Amino acid sequence: MDGEWKRVVVPLLCAVGVSVFLLKWREQQKVKRKLQRAREKREKELGRAEKAVSCFKTQNAGVDLSSVVTLPLAELSQQIRGGSLQPDAVLHAYMEKALEVNKKLNCATAVLTESLKQLEDIESHKDGLLYGIPISIKDNVDYEGYDSSCGVLTKLDDPAVKDSVVVSVLKKQGAIPFIKTNIPQGLLNYECSNPIYGRTVNPCNLEKTCGGSSGGEGALIAGGGSILGLGTDIGGSIRIPAAFCGICGLKPTNNRISVHGLSSCVKGVKTAMSAVGPLARDVESLALCMRALLCTDMFALDPTVPPIPFNQQVYESSEPLRIGYYENDGYLQPSPSMSRALRETKELLEKAGHTLIPFNPPRIFTAFHEFVARGGLADGAVTLLKHFKEGPVDPGLQHQVSHWGLPKFMKKMISLLLRPIYPRMAAVIHATCGVSSPADLWKQHKEVEDYIHETLAEWRKLELDVLLCPMLGPAYSFNYTGKLNSALSYVALYNVLNFPVGVVPVTEVTAEDEDQLKHYRGNFGDVWDKLFVKAIRGGVGLPIAVQCVALPWQEEMCLRLMREVEELCAKNKRSNTHH
Repeated sequence: MDGEWKRVVVPLLCAVGVSVFLLKWREQQKVKRKLQRAREKREKELGRAEKAVSCFKTQNAGVDLSSVVTLPLAELSQQIRGGSLQPDAVLHAYMEKALEVNKKLNCATAVLTESLKQLEDIESHKDGLLYGIPISIKDNVDYEGYDSSCGVLTKLDDPAVKDSVVVSVLKKQGAIPFIKTNIPQGLLNYECSNPIYGRTVNPCNLEKTCGGSSGGEGALIAGGGSILGLGTDIGGSIRIPAAFCGICGLKPTNNRISVHGLSSCVKGVKTAMSAVGPLARDVESLALCMRALLCTDMFALDPTVPPIPFNQQVYESSEPLRIGYYENDGYLQPSPSMSRALRETKELLEKAGHTLIPFNPPRIFTAFHEFVARGGLADGAVTLLKHFKEGPVDPGLQHQVSHWGLPKFMKKMISLLLRPIYPRMAAVIHATCGVSSPADLWKQHKEVEDYIHETLAEWRKLELDVLLCPMLGPAYSFNYTGKLNSALSYVALYNVLNFPVGVVPVTEVTAEDEDQLKHYRGNFGDVWDKLFVKAIRGGVGLPIAVQCVALPWQEEMCLRLMREVEELCAKNKRSNTHH
């Protein structure tokens, strides 16, 4: 009987083993082909764009394209309107520059050659506020006929059937979306890398990350390959790349600008709110973009957006402001350059006649652990991880993904064991278990509402107009972001509060800042504080920004403070150079 059993079972087991192996092998081949197709498609698009540029240059031998990309947006717009620059020359100039920047930084996922067709009826949009202005858009912003891949294989070969509302509005305003930019895998990481299109690097230092998730935008604009771009922000995704690359960015209140037609791997999160907003080289460009988007076309295309046009009067006002500020949120001790940037900006604002008042964001621990971490992964990361099942996981995310995928009881055990030594890490690990029931989720939503009103009460008590606070920086070395969610306390807080917030570069890391890292202990002295120092080392010369915050629906007030900060810093720089 024994021999009989072996004769039957052994071949059976072998057959099963071979079948499993073949299935796995087939899956891997399928994944490889899918990746290959996506990369080849991008190469073809880049090739087509190169051809279009060289064809244009042959036919217009006298036109100097290189000078076009040096003009600030206001001046570029003026020259196009005045007729001294033609929209076709401007588009080809930016296409050429974007291709050159992409070779160095790898920041594009697609070149929208349809933009060349848009030139045919561009004259009918002469009244548009962005007439003839080429614009870059983040990969997850739907553009008809193109994938919004979010850096995951599950979203490849699934082109958008129509333009997102923002793209439609931009086109109506005469803008020409011409390129889609790179993102992290799944959009939930602040380093810009994915297994499909690879890693985007920082134009200020190729050994550093450009930030994420709107990292391709930050890199392309800072590298000079675009003059204005659109990103999205659910936990700092516009502000981090803007700050890391040394440009300006604005995260508006959720739904001040329509988010209809934006792709994501986790739809429906209500605790930390996502928003779509502009990135550019200066504040005036952000304001122009907001003016263009906040128009009757947008309010008609998406009636869920409150019809509030841009308030130019608030933006241009020069009344002295009451500005709240804080240097250390009590969660992450700011880097030496972050602290210095905040203090220097505060002094410049005081000298200019504004009143600065210390402000403490309430209950930052609860906000970060319960609302950002548990709120963002309320389902225990199940929805997000579905998108990672197919194909490889990016190296920068491996740490995070393997930990998210652990069974709930293991996460609770690890959290329990860590609590006495690393309380903050324990709390974050516990938060990734998500919520336990719909009742639990409703309770969380109510707590977020209470938290917003508690913050507003504090704001009113101090009679603040706006708030100034540190911005994460400088840019990290590669592969640290997935292990350093703790550093997001300065940015993700404003997605929970749903306040508009913008980033303005104010200084650069000095040798002295770098030297002071020796004394950095952090607020906790735990693994994360030590990792943070390693991540930001070698940052001399990198840009450092500050954040400007206003109350919900007051983007104009937020931009007003940003403009003020930008002007004061520029003036200060000029006077220091003359001395």
